[in-house]
Amino acid sequence: MNREKVWFSFFMILALTLNFGFFYGEIDDPIHHNVYELFAVIVVNLIATIMKFGDKTQMGAMLLATSLVAVVQLFAASFVWIFAEHIQQTGLTATSMSTIVALSGGAMLANIISVILLMIEASRFER
Repeated sequence: MNREKVWFSFFMILALTLNFGFFYGEIDDPIHHNVYELFAVIVVNLIATIMKFGDKTQMGAMLLATSLVAVVQLFAASFVWIFAEHIQQTGLTATSMSTIVALSGGAMLANIISVILLMIEASRFER
């Protein structure tokens, strides 16, 4: 068993499940979406992205690309949150919250693609 692949798969699946946990709920209700969960999603996605560097295969490049898309969307979601709370000081309105959740949904879609690619790669593995 390759421990590096185990950890890589662990962080990929954890990123997806944490992202789903943040995404799930009414899209415009801030009570259903916790800021600490968004922070955890960002951290785990960054760890998963860092773990993808160094893989020189075509599949590795695709996995890195999907992970970078997820990170960009999650950073955009956090910037919207920070802008609404601290710069604009309007708080989390229905509009800003739905934008944050929509961006995290895009990141979740990128994470789903990553996990599907990971499953394809695992199924192609020959002993």
